[in-house]
Amino acid sequence: MNGKNILNFLRQLTINNNREWFAENKGWYNDVKTEFEHMGEALIGRIAEFDQDIRYMQAKDCIFRIYRDTRFSLDKTPYKDHMGIFIAANGGRKSYRGGYYFHLQPDGKSMLAGGVWCPTPELLKELRKSVYDNIDELLDIIQQPTFKAYYPTFWDTEKLKTVPRGFPKDFEHADLLKLKHYMVEHYLTDQEVEEENIIDKAVEGFRIMQPLNAFLNYTVDEVIPYNHRGENK
Repeated sequence: MNGKNILNFLRQLTINNNREWFAENKGWYNDVKTEFEHMGEALIGRIAEFDQDIRYMQAKDCIFRIYRDTRFSLDKTPYKDHMGIFIAANGGRKSYRGGYYFHLQPDGKSMLAGGVWCPTPELLKELRKSVYDNIDELLDIIQQPTFKAYYPTFWDTEKLKTVPRGFPKDFEHADLLKLKHYMVEHYLTDQEVEEENIIDKAVEGFRIMQPLNAFLNYTVDEVIPYNHRGENK
């Protein structure tokens, strides 16, 4: 199982991002969609071996649609240039929990990512409190050599310029409080995606990520009701 056909389709879609081309190649897209669903099911089965919270999830509830919402965008191209699946309990792709994101996109833009993305203001506030109160526990996770080799830093493009209100400005690890998302990422080359062991590589990266998700989800589950069967209450 590999992502070669998926990347080939996405390369052509990027060049021909219009409804006419998509309609003419709907059969190809359906094949690619099925392949990606199979990859998603394989990932869920393997991840569930070390994170049982996601064992009830189904790929169809975790995969993002390829159709873009262009209502409020200046870019009116109708289709995304990538395919993604967010594997997380309590909602799949809609979940607020820390989870596992597998993203396929040509030209070295494929990635493994995970953690908490776009938390609500209330959840973000509580996550920052948890980071501050349990900083040693978090550092034990993110400073592990294996973790740091895969995920050197948190995604910090939108981070605050100053320490948020309620925390001491001289906190040694203030940068961890300035984050708006607690997400990490690891990029994959096209060659890696096209190899038969891509699922093994993804699972390896997600296994390394799991302790971070467990740390974050302790707080998420205190703020947002959680159902162990993977559905929103």
